[in-house]
Amino acid sequence: MELTKTLGRRMLGAACAAAIAAPLAVATPAIAQSYPSADETLDWTIAFGPGGGNDIMARSIIEILNKYDLYDGEISAENRAGGSGAVGWGYLYGQDGNAYGISTTSGSFVTTPLQADTPWQPESFTPVALLATDDLVLVVNGDSEIDTIDEFIANAKANPTNIGGTGSVNVDFIVPTLFAEKAGFEFDYVSFNSMSEQTTALLSNALDAMVGNPGEILGLIESGDLKPLVFSGQTTPAALEGVPTMGSIGFDIGVSMPRGLILAPNAPAEAQEWWINTMKEVVQTPEWGEYISSNTLTPTVLYGEDFRQFLVNTKNGFEVVLREVGAID
Repeated sequence: MELTKTLGRRMLGAACAAAIAAPLAVATPAIAQSYPSADETLDWTIAFGPGGGNDIMARSIIEILNKYDLYDGEISAENRAGGSGAVGWGYLYGQDGNAYGISTTSGSFVTTPLQADTPWQPESFTPVALLATDDLVLVVNGDSEIDTIDEFIANAKANPTNIGGTGSVNVDFIVPTLFAEKAGFEFDYVSFNSMSEQTTALLSNALDAMVGNPGEILGLIESGDLKPLVFSGQTTPAALEGVPTMGSIGFDIGVSMPRGLILAPNAPAEAQEWWINTMKEVVQTPEWGEYISSNTLTPTVLYGEDFRQFLVNTKNGFEVVLREVGAID
């Protein structure tokens, strides 16, 4: 668990940086004449731990691929967490030219290279599709005496406060930082490798609050274990009815998290085209619609080079924000 002062030290640990500084050497099987080959195992990297938004999205796509027989071969999904996603995406980066290396993206895919010495940038990979964007909800323990966001802000102005999130300098960090700046309070940011870790910390009162994707913690909100205070998106989803948006109380931050699909760098054009066409089928399934709805996502679809340009534009925008708050030099 890494504790980071909001306006102070925000660097990944040296051990983590060393682990991600160079891509791993992995085999890169040549693409078969007809892609995909049933003889090749699809190596699906999930760059965060089980139960988080990235994990949920990846496994939802895999379930759809299997249910509709869209992928003729074995799919091996593995969580490779660490370094705010840098370990997992560094692993994929090391598979240059591999048609069978794939991963899902999140906000950390854009922000991690801005503050860590990664050998890759978001545009380094072969883009398949932007599939959705999502926003965060700020929650406290269900037993907390704080019931409203106004009470939370007042308490944070009067007392030392910490807020947890998944990853270091990423969207989970950017959202509360911008909100705190606009609302006029300071806090300590506590980073975790997985949603399950930070939820445990909040429920055990080791945290004052945390941010998370509504879909990841909706069950705990509905059970009363967690209490939602404010939503970072423009419109409150039905599942969070009654929860104000940051904009509605005068603190709009204008930040959303891109969720998409990428292949290894320089993957064969045949593989990229196959995945683009396949994802066009995936997003039309009722199961995908249910995933979007149950995880309170906004369907936002871009393919191929349009997705790459979206990543570049988002990275540039995030860089401006992080420099303004002093998170990166």
